[in-house]
Amino acid sequence: MNKKKLLTGVIACLTALAGFTMTVCAEDTYMNELTGEPVTTAVMGERPVAIIIDNESIAYPHFGLAEADIVYELINSTLNGHITRLMALYKDYDQIPQVGNIRSVRPTNILLAADYNAIICHDGGPFYVDQYFDAVYAREHLPGGFTRIKNGKPWEFTEYIVAGEITQRLEAAGFAKTYTGHAQETVSHFRFAPEGADMTPAGNASDCSKVVLPFEHTESTLVYNPETGTYDYYAYGDLHKDAEDGEVLTFKNVFIQECTYNLLDENGYMIYNCIDFDQPGYYLTNGKAVPITWTKDSETGLTRYYNLDGSQIVVNRGKSYITLVPDDKWDDLVLE
Repeated sequence: MNKKKLLTGVIACLTALAGFTMTVCAEDTYMNELTGEPVTTAVMGERPVAIIIDNESIAYPHFGLAEADIVYELINSTLNGHITRLMALYKDYDQIPQVGNIRSVRPTNILLAADYNAIICHDGGPFYVDQYFDAVYAREHLPGGFTRIKNGKPWEFTEYIVAGEITQRLEAAGFAKTYTGHAQETVSHFRFAPEGADMTPAGNASDCSKVVLPFEHTESTLVYNPETGTYDYYAYGDLHKDAEDGEVLTFKNVFIQECTYNLLDENGYMIYNCIDFDQPGYYLTNGKAVPITWTKDSETGLTRYYNLDGSQIVVNRGKSYITLVPDDKWDDLVLE
């Protein structure tokens, strides 16, 4: 279901104070804490889900990815051309007919999903993830067993999540749909711009119409679309479009974080050191790129993004793409 179409004509939200308060909006809507845009009050106070999605070419075309509020792209292994995997976050997940296909999780996904108190939906993973799922903040997750859909592909590319399935699984497991523990529904990950504002970075910002990420297997690229004011995602040389309706995967905000990592074994399994302080990165919006720093102070701490003067950046309302680029690949990142 296309949220943009659903929200056409909806009265806009009241401005969130400092970007951190969950603001009650016009009738039957409130400010989605992931995007700053209005969404049905039916999901108010509910935790988002973080769904692990395969990004190998055989997994294409994806289903339901353009409906995600936030998409992370992370290297899945240092081998195989630094192949990536996606983690898509959804607030109003039960309204999406089909998402996937679903694949295994990595330790970094667990740490980043904790930023949002999100429930991870995945299909298992290497034993390295066990110690992270043992943590109180990550114990409630859904490991595999989702719907299998025949699509002519090998078995590992046939698992999808269909509408209503997550809620059914949560109820069966006795997991809380509402925010728990370290996260509060009144806390936003971003400091959003005032409602109706479309802010373009100035000062030390530079023009940026294209980003070529150093993920040689997928050839992941973001291209600014001046007609929509968003960055379109390309992989394997093609514009990403969802299988069910051809909707383009596109983002108002792009965050690129330089990050060190630790190699876990000879198979290329690794974990990003995503808990760190004052590390470099870029924030892109409206065809401009501005250098920033980022900090995540604990496993359950929220990643925060700052201008070089130390002030927290103001983020435009809309969908976001976030990627962590290994420090040894940082010099291969191209912004043009």
